[in-house]
Amino acid sequence: MPAEFEPHQGCIMIFPERADSWQYGAYAARKAFVQVAEVIARSEQVTVCASAGQYDNARAMMPPQIRVVEMESNDAWARDYAPTFVKRDNEIRGIDWGFNAWGGLVDGLYFPWDKDNAMARKLCDLLGKDVYDKRDFILEGGSIHVDGEGTCLVTETCLLSAGRNPTLTKEEIEETLRQYLGVSTIIWLPCGIYHDETNEHVDNICAFVKPGEVVLAWTEDQKDPQYAMSKSCLETLEQAVDAKGRKIKVHKLPLPKPVTMTAEECEGLDACHDEPTRTPGERLAASYVNFYIANKHVVMPGFGDPADEQAKEILQELFPEREVVQIYARDILIGGGNIHCITQQIPEC
Repeated sequence: MPAEFEPHQGCIMIFPERADSWQYGAYAARKAFVQVAEVIARSEQVTVCASAGQYDNARAMMPPQIRVVEMESNDAWARDYAPTFVKRDNEIRGIDWGFNAWGGLVDGLYFPWDKDNAMARKLCDLLGKDVYDKRDFILEGGSIHVDGEGTCLVTETCLLSAGRNPTLTKEEIEETLRQYLGVSTIIWLPCGIYHDETNEHVDNICAFVKPGEVVLAWTEDQKDPQYAMSKSCLETLEQAVDAKGRKIKVHKLPLPKPVTMTAEECEGLDACHDEPTRTPGERLAASYVNFYIANKHVVMPGFGDPADEQAKEILQELFPEREVVQIYARDILIGGGNIHCITQQIPEC
């Protein structure tokens, strides 16, 4: 699996519409999605999937250089159920992992998820890519991060969760990742971002910026539950060695102050199976690590927080050859993820 910072052929996104994920008919979320797509499209082809009912709206909102195709889904998380693309010689293939809405009937977030689970194969057909069928293994794209040189980052809380592959041992999970991603070293971080309902995906806590170097979400507030979580990840990284035998260089990326739901935002959300999806004061898993590395840009979230500018400056220093663009992403975050979660790269051959 090539690293995200390697050249891309394009990027996949999904047009949001689910009313129990996105408040007030997803109109605010759509505007944020369009902003993200516009930046990425400056340097790579963007394909946006939209349902039959939303195709016309998506086509009208997206700039003409962005491709819009009709394809059904249950929600809008392209990172997690679009194909994971891998490369051998001059061929790109997609992996069709199993998807069960982050935990199935154990602790999944919605039911059904059948349309999501069908998307990877459909997208491979659309793009003319061969596909590896691995639907017997539950995995989301946001739960893995690679350096393109044989190293993969994951979190224990996610990959070892009871709702994914409970019959497999840790070693068996590692072997699957080695076989399908072409990695030799897997670094298991203990956890992710506090209150991340994906069972703490790695792409919200830690990401490679180049081989041997990562950014790690960090807070200096020792009273915050996130402090102990980030500290445990730092300790793991400090002891780790990557596939090339290098020690990992860690760049701390500050977290914003806790972002919580307002009563007005909650009132704009539909119930899911007779239960509210959000409650006033509920903490959201806000993190600047949830950025997308495009060919010529890094698209990162902003939260209207004093740390926005500091986080942007750190990423700009780490990506001097790319322009860092910060997009106000609260309306994406309310759905449960952020900019990295709504994008999936297609590597160049």
